[in-house]
Amino acid sequence: MCVVFSASGDTKSYHHSSSLIVPLLRWLLPGWSPEQIENLHHIFRKGAHMTEYAILAWMFWRAIRHSQAMPPRGWRWDESGLAWSLVFLYAASDELHQVFVPNRTGMVSDVAVDVSGAAIGLTLLWISGKIFKRW
Repeated sequence: MCVVFSASGDTKSYHHSSSLIVPLLRWLLPGWSPEQIENLHHIFRKGAHMTEYAILAWMFWRAIRHSQAMPPRGWRWDESGLAWSLVFLYAASDELHQVFVPNRTGMVSDVAVDVSGAAIGLTLLWISGKIFKRW
């Protein structure tokens, strides 16, 4: 959460990522137009958001699951729902934080991207548990 909060306070977040990613994309995809490169950079940034919030959801889930002194048990949807809800609250508060940062804006669509990442992360966790017979 500290990493996300810190990145949200970076007034030049877009500039920092584009100075690294865009030259790499231009090198990898020399025939692509600047608009295509920019679109791919945008997709990369949103994918990074989804990944960081998937990791946050896993961490919340693990904290919730291991906070009770119980023997190992099967998957519980209430635990994953609580983890997802906490991610939603944090994503919304993060966007509110960005409203107060110069050159940043808080967007409801970013909350949707973030909680989608959490849902995908928790779904992958559930699927991996099914595959490896953990629940």
